[in-house]
Amino acid sequence: MKKILSIFIMFTLVFAMTACGSQTETSGGGSETGSNSSSSSNTASASNGKTIGIAMPTKSSQRWIDDGNNMVKQFEALGYKTDLQYAEDVVENQVSQIENMITKGVAALVIASIDGEALTDVLAKANEAGIPVIAYDRLIRNSEHVSYYATFDNFKVGVQQGSYIEEKLGLKEGKGPFNIELFGGSPDDNNAYFFYDGAMSVLQPYIDNGQLVVKSGQMGMDKVSTLRWDGATAQARMDNLLSAHYTTERIDAVLSPYDGISIGIISSLKGVGYGTADMPMPIVTGQDAELPSIKSIIAGEQTQTVFKDTRVLAAKAVEMVDAVLNGKEPEVNDTTTYDNGVKVVPSYLCEPVSVDITNYKEVLVESGYYSESDFQ
Repeated sequence: MKKILSIFIMFTLVFAMTACGSQTETSGGGSETGSNSSSSSNTASASNGKTIGIAMPTKSSQRWIDDGNNMVKQFEALGYKTDLQYAEDVVENQVSQIENMITKGVAALVIASIDGEALTDVLAKANEAGIPVIAYDRLIRNSEHVSYYATFDNFKVGVQQGSYIEEKLGLKEGKGPFNIELFGGSPDDNNAYFFYDGAMSVLQPYIDNGQLVVKSGQMGMDKVSTLRWDGATAQARMDNLLSAHYTTERIDAVLSPYDGISIGIISSLKGVGYGTADMPMPIVTGQDAELPSIKSIIAGEQTQTVFKDTRVLAAKAVEMVDAVLNGKEPEVNDTTTYDNGVKVVPSYLCEPVSVDITNYKEVLVESGYYSESDFQ
């Protein structure tokens, strides 16, 4: 059965990579900012050494480093130059970086925004300069000057997290009641609402019928969000929840939307004795399959994460830019979901994959995303 599962997952990943664009190698370590090297062996007709501006939010998460590096490799393979910048989660830095890219005359912009509502003015400047904009992973809101959006099926990410909790607690079989607490992502990131809504589409019925109990009563993104997806902020909130509501009762599950938040939650749980034979860890979900969280899953702490293959997403963004600059219509598979407040942005949604202790090798190692030595 394991061999059959491995073959099935490999087929699924290969199919997804084909659908989302050509596969690129995963990159390790740091990123190169403002790289100007190029390759002429496989040059697209529109490249001609043109520079693509890539604005990423932060290096504090390995996934953003991988996203940037993967795009640089693929753009340069097509003959483009790249200007890759990281704003370290400071909105003003990102706006300034994008303005500088526009001044330098980049041919296109790929932007993973820090604050999806803070780029309206700078995108107007890009439009005046005739520069197309691809929103990367996070939707840019309140601007008509977003050409396309490359992301994952973000609602499905939440569904996978909620469904994992549902399965592991036996909620479909009527088991319960169980205590659960809910965490959301950053309120300035449009994706955070999709993750939360997707998870709650699964969990809310069990909360309504009493199988799941949120002892804190904290529900809704206005109460459970975590600004900038910060793990320390999540840890502090979890500390407060445990001291206020779980001194005599056990917590059975924590909905976490992102691995960095999950690590903070786990630190808090371990601080009051969870992770021992007497107090096993609750179910803790996550997202992005970051290396510390995979190690945590192997160690029996974090329970699940959702893998979003950055190689696949990078390939789709590169494909979109190259198509636009060649006067072609990029492939999209969603034209109704992502309304940014001004327009519905045509989008391509790549497929996420739920990962836990049972399948991390098949999904992450056999696909080449990680090697076994990475987990040592």
